[in-house]
Amino acid sequence: MTRRSDYQPMKRFIDKFPELSGNAVNGLGEETVRRPSPFFWHPPDRQTHGALQKEVTDYHRQSGAVRKWFSPNPPGGRGPEAVAQSVNLVSNSPAVWSGIVKEFALANESDLVGIAEIDPDWIYEGYEIDEPRVIVIGVAMDYAELAEAPSSFENTRAAVVVAKEYNRAARACRELRNFILRQGYFSRAYQGPYATALNFLPAAIAAGFGELGKHGSLINREYGSSIRLSAVTTDMPLIADSRDEFGADDFCMHCQACSNACPPDAIYDDKQLVRGVEKWYVDFDKCIPYFGETLGCALCLARCPWSRPGNATRLIGKLRKRATQQEIENQQGGNAS
Repeated sequence: MTRRSDYQPMKRFIDKFPELSGNAVNGLGEETVRRPSPFFWHPPDRQTHGALQKEVTDYHRQSGAVRKWFSPNPPGGRGPEAVAQSVNLVSNSPAVWSGIVKEFALANESDLVGIAEIDPDWIYEGYEIDEPRVIVIGVAMDYAELAEAPSSFENTRAAVVVAKEYNRAARACRELRNFILRQGYFSRAYQGPYATALNFLPAAIAAGFGELGKHGSLINREYGSSIRLSAVTTDMPLIADSRDEFGADDFCMHCQACSNACPPDAIYDDKQLVRGVEKWYVDFDKCIPYFGETLGCALCLARCPWSRPGNATRLIGKLRKRATQQEIENQQGGNAS
């Protein structure tokens, strides 16, 4: 693997950068809360880095395997087109509908499913979402395949597993959308890797999928960062889930696994102020050339200790033990005073 001190980005990508930094578009250093700006993976005419995005995707498509799985019609497809909304509204309580849609999603290729009330700050500027709720879907990636990251033209295993699970997530959300439409409620499907109105990550955190990691991606208590997301927005009456905070954020404060593994040194050791919120952030301008060269990289996700199968349970137990010991010490200190 390339050492950080040895890494030099390819000129073909650097030449496609506009004068405006991607970090500025993302709101790095901004003190005011605002909606995110359309950016990488949005339609080229709606973002500032469209030429760079095209250069990256053109480079990736030189690989037959990547081109096959990221095509509009990959093996297994990306799910059905939308059906007509039924005129017959099926009535159930929010609690009953919540159970039904989760059961349906889990039976139709989803590994995780959660519900949240839409926050306007999750909607990209220039887009609108009228539906009040979002159902977030997560699908797990095969860790053995992901662990091959970063990909190359000689070994595309990590890139292919990412593409496969994007496609599965697309099928899962489109099946759920159609199920909801058949019940007489409106629904709209959102799937990656290309982006439109909805910022998946904060919606997934609100829906109980986990916490934001130092590498800028989700950490789930079961799958770590080895997941891909899709979503369905709807007016169906549902009950929102609670956030799931199990100590990943605190763990990231003391962990260097992803930042040490990152060849372009794009991962900050400390949280940054981004659109008025202090959070973990990855330097886009440093990250994307290496992302381009390695067919999607994913090295930070693969090296995250939470992603190794079975390791999350051990880490959570360790964090709980540490928290209990700290509480005991605090109580003893209070008694002594």
